[in-house]
Amino acid sequence: MTPNHADTTRRDEPASSAGALSDLIGAGVRLLFVGVNPGLAAVAKQAPFAGRGNRFYRALHLAGITDHVIETAAGLDPADREHLLACGIGITSLVARATASAEEVETTELLAGATALRETVARVQPRVVAILGITSYRVAFQQHSAGLGRQPNDLAGAQLWVVPNPSGRNARASVTSLAAAYREVAVAAGLFGSCKPGMSRPWLSCGSGPSVGAFG
Repeated sequence: MTPNHADTTRRDEPASSAGALSDLIGAGVRLLFVGVNPGLAAVAKQAPFAGRGNRFYRALHLAGITDHVIETAAGLDPADREHLLACGIGITSLVARATASAEEVETTELLAGATALRETVARVQPRVVAILGITSYRVAFQQHSAGLGRQPNDLAGAQLWVVPNPSGRNARASVTSLAAAYREVAVAAGLFGSCKPGMSRPWLSCGSGPSVGAFG
């Protein structure tokens, strides 16, 4: 697999027929974001975090990880897909089944998702895995007292972090706090600031990016 080409091997059928969303994982992935499961809008548009009110891409930009706010109203533009891959970003989910809300996901699905995620991480070998949402992490990994931040145990050789879910339903997290958390994992993964399309190793030449504190 050549650098920056998306890896879709986790899904057994084409997304359009399976009602699922393909993983976005390139050969140079450094930071793997893990959502709970795709929403219906994400599957319909074939774009991760495409639901109305989701703040994932705004937070990535505010954190200095991407050089612009990625828009998904019409789906994920191929240029934006390549930009994420060039920045060393990967996106997957614990559960492949799409639902209207994460509350519809069953405990058995989350437990199975944790096992599948370990296999994915062992295969693609990111430096950092960032799970988006503490509640789902606690259930999936049976860590009922876990908190946000870096976890004491790694996952298949990668640092394991839990960061706030960017869903608009997560009223406790502001865009600024999301950006601060995402920047922390980006620094841990070796990603620094704005990345340019076509850069297969942006962490070697990107700047430090804006300080999240400046946006407070």
